[in-house]
Amino acid sequence: MRILFMGTPDFARMNLQSLYEAGENIVGVVATPDKPKGRGLVLTPCEVKKYALEVGLPVYQPTTLKDGAFLDTLKEIDPELIVVVAYGKILPQYVLDYPKYGCINGHASILPEYRGAAPIQRAIIDGKAETGVSIQRMDIGLDTGDVIHVEKVDIDVNDNFESVHDKLAAASSKALLTTVSLLRDGKATYTKQGDIFTYAEKITKDDCYIDFNDTALNVHNRIRGLSPIPLAFTKTKEGKLLKIVKAHLSERNDNGQVGEVVHLDSSIHVRCADGVIALDIVVPEGKGRMNAKDLINGRKIAVKDILG
Repeated sequence: MRILFMGTPDFARMNLQSLYEAGENIVGVVATPDKPKGRGLVLTPCEVKKYALEVGLPVYQPTTLKDGAFLDTLKEIDPELIVVVAYGKILPQYVLDYPKYGCINGHASILPEYRGAAPIQRAIIDGKAETGVSIQRMDIGLDTGDVIHVEKVDIDVNDNFESVHDKLAAASSKALLTTVSLLRDGKATYTKQGDIFTYAEKITKDDCYIDFNDTALNVHNRIRGLSPIPLAFTKTKEGKLLKIVKAHLSERNDNGQVGEVVHLDSSIHVRCADGVIALDIVVPEGKGRMNAKDLINGRKIAVKDILG
């Protein structure tokens, strides 16, 4: 099949690479326009475009798909299947209707759970033990299409956003290859999602704030769900920002106020509603990433300090 791939970040790049290396007929790649980055605001291509250029695939970067803006180009490319992974733009009906085999999308959840922008982070924050990748036949709704294939992935208790992201990228690559094969052989089945679903809202600054009035497990899940980016945070007794890269559930059960530093060793042990969370790797305001021990040795934190 003549496949047009649409995607932007590294997650999508890994899927494009899988299809290309499997020998699928990629006739074009659509990526978002280059964006200015760094102090010099240098126009920088996304990961999908970088890979496409490396292997010699034609790249298209429309500023909009609305009002038929991409139709002439679409006719020139003439794809039989469009594969969409984290492209970042809503596909209008004329694009959805064009290819013979439709448009398929790899979404990082087990649909209809966690439709929307932040399915990986939300699953970890919610303490889920399992997630997955759903390949859906796209329709005009947001992640509402019929599901063709699902690959499930375990979330371990110490997984963070980065590790689950990489597991899902690998699972998505596998799921896409399976789905393309099913479509080509005429064996694809389509399962409707139904009316019961959950939605994964985009992560905001409010989501990153650590509330030690919550359980230690929930605090731990929030920290790992937001690591290594954008990072959960609290504040020191001086009101300085303290971002948390890594933590673990402490075996200690010291009494104290919620948010109180109850013990210091190689970690900073902080009282939560029902137990203690140990902060292992932190980013103090104006500083780089460091082990909690270095912050302790610098006398920047002490037992009985109240965080938050």
